[in-house]
Amino acid sequence: MIKNLLLLGCIATMIACTPTMQSTIDTTLQTKVDSILQNKMSEIGAISGQAIVMEVQTGEIKAMVGNGNSQESGLIRTASLLAALETGKVKLSDTIDVGEGVYMVHNRELLDHNWHRGGYGKLTTLQGLMVNSHIANYKNIERAFTEEQAYFDMLNKMSYGQPENIEGLDDLKAAHFITPNDSGWNNTSLAWFCIGYNQQISPIQMLTFYNAIANEGKMVKPLLYKGETEVINPQIASRANIDSLQIALIKTVNEGLGKPAQSEKVQVAGVSGGCQLSTEEDDSEDRVNTMYAVEFCGYFPTDAPKYSIIVRMNKMGLPASGSIMAGSVFSQIVDCMATE
Repeated sequence: MIKNLLLLGCIATMIACTPTMQSTIDTTLQTKVDSILQNKMSEIGAISGQAIVMEVQTGEIKAMVGNGNSQESGLIRTASLLAALETGKVKLSDTIDVGEGVYMVHNRELLDHNWHRGGYGKLTTLQGLMVNSHIANYKNIERAFTEEQAYFDMLNKMSYGQPENIEGLDDLKAAHFITPNDSGWNNTSLAWFCIGYNQQISPIQMLTFYNAIANEGKMVKPLLYKGETEVINPQIASRANIDSLQIALIKTVNEGLGKPAQSEKVQVAGVSGGCQLSTEEDDSEDRVNTMYAVEFCGYFPTDAPKYSIIVRMNKMGLPASGSIMAGSVFSQIVDCMATE
């Protein structure tokens, strides 16, 4: 059943191909990625998932399996950090006090994942990324942007959420963000947006952003058919900040929570993400009635990036770890490609 569901995504893509257009999909790799994702989904009881492999410089999609619907995504934290770095008010070496892992934002608790163990205390901005601290992420945004709209202006300048359309993906929807101009905005919305909520973005749109980081800041449009590479944004951020972020993503895998994504064949860079997708009350011990997204996005090899990869799975209940669950899928895909 899972296999049939996963293959629907790639079948839909291939159907759109006309006789005069050559697909970018590597069918051998497609089969391997499909198998790797299926096995992990079965292991963790995921109800949906997607994995995509993109060629960094050209934007060609080499493999794409599964369901890629738009939803909230914790992978925005890298974009949030880059936006803060671009203001010049935040540096990776800055110290942030996240205390015991509980931060009050207008009477609403923003929690780090280890709040029940006493939190991380003082961290650098770099360490905040490495351990996926929500509080560090939001405090960076607080420091960098005195006006909430300025944060969204920076995301727009960096082309976060692009593209709005891709030839061959007729069901792709434009990314949607709740902003200060919307009626649903309130005094806690920014804190939750910058860690992944109040937005709808597809995996391929998120991958496009991370691919730009791997591509020295140049954002290219994903291609499902052979053709000329289209540049969406020639430089999403300063080269200096792109270089700093690349180092941060390497450290996240080598020394931080991204370790499960490490490859035995080649050095990789990336970061995990996750979101609680259900909003209903769930008092069960393992949150069995709550849906979670587990994600990992990155690229390899780090010295001359050739491929970027995103993995996302949705599952009910805990545990729900982006690094352990999605990161291991990323690692297996990298290993199978590095041996070719």
